[in-house]
Parts: sequence; C-alpha cells; structure tokens
Amino acid sequence: MEKTRTAVLVDFGGVITSSVLQAFTDFGASLGGDPRLPLELLSRDQRSRALLSDHECGRIDAEAFERGFAERLRAHGADVQAEGLTARMQAGMSIDQDMLALLGDLRAAGHPVALVSNSFGTGTYDGVDLASLADVVVISAMVGVRKPSRRIYAIACERLRVAPEEAVMIDDLQQNLDGAARIGIGGVLHTSAADTRRRLAESFGIGA
Repeated sequence: MEKTRTAVLVDFGGVITSSVLQAFTDFGASLGGDPRLPLELLSRDQRSRALLSDHECGRIDAEAFERGFAERLRAHGADVQAEGLTARMQAGMSIDQDMLALLGDLRAAGHPVALVSNSFGTGTYDGVDLASLADVVVISAMVGVRKPSRRIYAIACERLRVAPEEAVMIDDLQQNLDGAARIGIGGVLHTSAADTRRRLAESFGIGA
C-alpha cells in the first residue's frame, strides 16, 4: 500500500526566493558582456563547476570560491573583482512572501517541513528566520553533500523522522527533483507559489 505523503522538503534559492537564474543573468549583464556568461561557466566550464561543487559541499569557503570564479570570469573577458562576488551575483534575488505564507500554512496544518539548500556565498539566508520557516534545516556545506545527491534528501527525511515515500520535494530545478525521486520522494517543479500550492494539493493531497 502506498504511503500517504505528509512531509515537505523545500529548496531555498529560486523557490523561497525569486529566480536565481535571473539574478545571475542580471549580474552577467552588469559585466558588460554576454549576460549568460556566469551561468554558462557554472554549467559548462569544468574548473568553474569544480569550484561550485567544492563550495557547495563545504570543501572551500565563500572567499576561495569568489577568488576562483572571478579568475574564470576574467579569463573569459569579464572585468570583475573577487571580493563580494557572491553577494553581487545574488543582489537581484528577493524573498517570495507568498512562499513563506504557504510554508507557514503547511506547518500550521501539521505538515513537517525541511529546508534542503545548496550553499552559496555568505549572507544567502540573511533576513530569513530559518527556524520559523522549517522544522529542519539541511544546508549542503554543513552536511558535506549537495543536491542532487540522494544522501542530502535522506538526511532531511531522517531528521524529520519520515520515510522518503512520505515526502515531497519542491525545487525549481528538475535535476534536483530527479535526485530526490531516486529514493522515492515525490516532486513539484516550482514556478510560482500559487501553482506549487495547487500541485501539492492536487497531486499529493498536501494542503492547508
């Protein structure tokens, strides 16, 4: 018999905040060249990808990532300083108050919530009371593994004391939902708070 899904795992950047991809593109535009350069490097450039992976898993700190990624940007023609780079990349992001309301409603209705987020820079979670947002907070650098590794989702479920088959992951990246699905977690590809609220209710019977 299939278990009832009651728990919610939720991403931070691009779900609780506005689009990370748009913020990084806006930052790219501010450099005066191809607006897509930062995202292109982080997705296709082997050295940039390694820097991001090492940072998200806590093997290097934000400053080391900034130095390394600034070097990669400069190698591709961008005039950029390392200091404060991650803050400038995220400057266009804002908190989605409708998502905060949704998570508050879910918790009030008895659904346990875990934040599952890949680390990036410093100050990413400033201005957000994570303890009021979620019952459990799993940040990649703190556990040494990042999405879409199935282990980070397993850690979240263990800390919520639910089975993966009892949980749903909300994320704006399909690859992260695919990682969660490998251990039996349901998925909602986030586009807006209203759509996510509807899909949680219609697809999984999770609602407030």
